[in-house]
Amino acid sequence: MRKNIILQCLLLLECYLASTMEAADAAVPVTVLSPPEGNTTFLDGTTWCVALNGVSQIDLQNALDWACGLGMTNCKAIQEGGSCFEPDTLVSHASYAFNSYYQQNGNSDIACNFGGTATVIKHNPSYNKCVYAAPGSVGSSAPSLYKQKPSFIWWKTVGVLLLLYLTS
Repeated sequence: MRKNIILQCLLLLECYLASTMEAADAAVPVTVLSPPEGNTTFLDGTTWCVALNGVSQIDLQNALDWACGLGMTNCKAIQEGGSCFEPDTLVSHASYAFNSYYQQNGNSDIACNFGGTATVIKHNPSYNKCVYAAPGSVGSSAPSLYKQKPSFIWWKTVGVLLLLYLTS
């Protein structure tokens, strides 16, 4: 009888711990990253996203910082020594980053806005060794919906239950 009560208490504890762990995971806010402004009209054909000439350098720098930061764009190619570092200009670097973000996020015009500092073009802006991503050449930067982390709480609980069962 005492053994059954202990097992029931442990089972309730296990259920409680499991529910609080799931609730803790659910309570963590997931940041959804999106570029500012724009709409979601999809464009026909192969397109690239590049920085506009003549826009404010401050706005362009802010948009580049967002793309390479919160936008989670891989900007290694535009860093010193990278295949797209030259020409070392803000417009060139922003164009590469904007296009990478655009390709990763479905080629929609909302993914090529960057506060009005970018535009969609229909000719490939690649040059020399600097190859701009094209549709289908990069994966999504969106966070995965499924977390692939093992939960050891279950193993600990099973171990405690087994230990209590064997010692009683």
